[in-house]
Amino acid sequence: MAKAIYPGTFDPVTYGHIDIIKRAREIFDSIVVTVAINTGKTPLFTTQERVEMLKDCLKEFQNVSVDSFDGLVVDHAKNVGAVSIIRGLRAVSDFEYEFQMALMNRKLAGEISTVFLMPHEKYTYLNSSIVRSLAGFNSDISDFVPPNVRNALERKFKK
Repeated sequence: MAKAIYPGTFDPVTYGHIDIIKRAREIFDSIVVTVAINTGKTPLFTTQERVEMLKDCLKEFQNVSVDSFDGLVVDHAKNVGAVSIIRGLRAVSDFEYEFQMALMNRKLAGEISTVFLMPHEKYTYLNSSIVRSLAGFNSDISDFVPPNVRNALERKFKK
């Protein structure tokens, strides 16, 4: 059974992320969507909040689970029995960073492959930072995130 992980900060999860997950489900038997604890970033949502939002967004997918990790992605992939790491590419600007990471991950764990997937073109401009900025200005973000995420963002910015 081919298992993959899809690691990310998911602060917050967007329809672009969900599109990548849907595409990955067509390739792999199971997907572990993994909230990365990145000490280099200051997320708006706690790790647990991001995990819960993802679980709610992905509850209809039988072969998708959600967890979190702190450390190297390849170590987490090994721990859950994954053979691949899923990464989304929106634009050429994503490629350079993702390519470097894929090569380093291959060096660290040659048995784990990185698979790049592109979202639907309607999501190529979309990222979590833009969504957070729009939400901070009370813009309508309903085209970019599921309702539970929109509600969570509204609650955060009302505080």
